[in-house]
Amino acid sequence: MKPLLFENDPQFWYETLRAIGHAAYGGSDFGEVIATAQRITAGDYDGWYEEWSATAERTAAEAATALAGGHRISARDAYLRASNYFRSAEFFLHGNPKDPRIASSYERAVDAFRSAAALFEPRIEPVEIPFEGTVLHGYFYRAPGDAPAPTIVMHNGFDGSAEEMHFFGGAAGQERGYHVLTFDGPGQPAARFRDGLPFRPNWESVVTPVVDWLIAERPEVDPERIALLGLSMGGLLAPRATAFEHRLAAVIAVDGVYDLGEVSVKNLPMPRPEAEALLRAEHAPEIDASIEALMKTNPTVRWAITHGSYVMDVATPRAFLASYLDYTLADGIAERITCPTLVCDAEEDLFFDGQAQQLYDRLTCPKTLARFTVAEGAGDHCHTGAQRLAMGRILDWLDTVLR
Repeated sequence: MKPLLFENDPQFWYETLRAIGHAAYGGSDFGEVIATAQRITAGDYDGWYEEWSATAERTAAEAATALAGGHRISARDAYLRASNYFRSAEFFLHGNPKDPRIASSYERAVDAFRSAAALFEPRIEPVEIPFEGTVLHGYFYRAPGDAPAPTIVMHNGFDGSAEEMHFFGGAAGQERGYHVLTFDGPGQPAARFRDGLPFRPNWESVVTPVVDWLIAERPEVDPERIALLGLSMGGLLAPRATAFEHRLAAVIAVDGVYDLGEVSVKNLPMPRPEAEALLRAEHAPEIDASIEALMKTNPTVRWAITHGSYVMDVATPRAFLASYLDYTLADGIAERITCPTLVCDAEEDLFFDGQAQQLYDRLTCPKTLARFTVAEGAGDHCHTGAQRLAMGRILDWLDTVLR
């Protein structure tokens, strides 16, 4: 989609579009987003934080006033928007993991979402899933009725939260009669902020305990009809988990990702084997300088490396790019998936262009490729700005597979 704001900063525009898109399920108002974005200078991370924080604080105050006055629906709606705005506020701050604004905004986002969750009927239930001596935090959305129902497990990707999954599928799934479980795994906000857990490539070690918990603790779940949906980088993580966790009845990659190593080397001026060796080398000063120069000229690379170093728990830009090399579905992993698989593809994906087709081509299971285009307003990464359209197609496919 052609930028309406931040014409020369695609990362700032995409995050603005992301906030706008969440209006589809109550996560923003168009006017609030545009008014906030117009006060921000492209590339100014501090200014982004200040303006989104101001909007979030105002919206949260309106929610509290509405709740005190007994206006539960108005309070719920305002808390949902405030949660999304607090999430947006701290988005670009992760270059300094010790910045106190990160934890403060994150906790405000969670608190606002949980305040909204308590006002839904039925309420959205915060849950804790046992995991390696701690817990994974998430939410359970209960479908109507008493009989066991199909369930969609959903997780975000490189930079999103379980709370944000409300707008990227949680609400859509529940209103179609699914139980929905959203959660944050290692590297994602709750696990990273609260327990210091970075991302890991063997995502089946995350999803298997989640499935164990669902089957053991939620009798309303039909264990034969559990699907997994991964968003953004989750479009690689979810298929990876499904290659080894065969209790899943279907998997959805929104959008499909095959090999993050391809992303990490694409801007390096050398063949891939040489680039990989240099990224993993103990010392590679010329590559370090090249990466630093790229960060100064490319807003998306600047953000990806600063955020990525935090969520991967590495100390240097080169170490982050090296960490990406381990996230792949090559070497026969994609071919191990046996359940029906939906691979979504965005025509103008800012981050993973071409990767969805690569994943689809290598699958040997029952598979479907869903293309989303610019002409229909759904061609951006994860179809941001067209969530109603995208969730309709995705969940209609799942209806056919599971029912």
